[in-house]
Amino acid sequence: MTPLRQRMLEDMQIRHLATSTQRAYVEHVSRFARHFGRSPALVGPEEIPAYQVYLTNEKQLAPASMVITVAALRFLYTVTLQRTWSVEAVIPAPKTPQTSPVVLSPAEVVQFLGCVAAPKHRVILTTCYAAGPPHLGSRAAHPASDRPPANGPARRAREGAERSLRHAVPDAAPDAARVVADESIPPLAVSRRSLRRADHHPCGERACRKAHRRSQIPKAITPHALRHYAASPR
Repeated sequence: MTPLRQRMLEDMQIRHLATSTQRAYVEHVSRFARHFGRSPALVGPEEIPAYQVYLTNEKQLAPASMVITVAALRFLYTVTLQRTWSVEAVIPAPKTPQTSPVVLSPAEVVQFLGCVAAPKHRVILTTCYAAGPPHLGSRAAHPASDRPPANGPARRAREGAERSLRHAVPDAAPDAARVVADESIPPLAVSRRSLRRADHHPCGERACRKAHRRSQIPKAITPHALRHYAASPR
């Protein structure tokens, strides 16, 4: 491991970046170094835009993929190498196209959930449907959040409660509750972590792909698409 990579890893660990983010940043910086055949510390701001042109024209990377490269290089030059030039100007972020989310109709939700074979997987995907987007409603559902911000332990307790609330299944999900109740699931069939982060759970993702094939619904269905349905007007 080179000293520069070690420094970058330490910088990311100090800032508590996710392990997956650390791996992605290191991989994209390694590709950057291999492209120029030398350490990124020796690559100047005049050469970096050429790499982005190369990724766009030669590798034909989509803007969403380019965003990761931009974030990795910005971290490297801003935090680890502490360059004084304007990183935002030298390494511009690509404009990602705005796309409308896939929204399922009520009939399609019922059809899709009916194609989920295993009761455990049906609970996970039904939880995605019932929970809605993770950013909805901590202030709307938590009247205490309208109070002035507290300090010390009270503030930390309130922030923890709001974080927990973002992962909670709202009470206003009678359809989802009936789907789960009909299955007679044992209370411990699904772990707490599975329910809290259902849209990122590997079991849920695999079950979603299988149920999608069985349902033959033409729309692209993912666990996250079920959450979009929950937030859409009925």
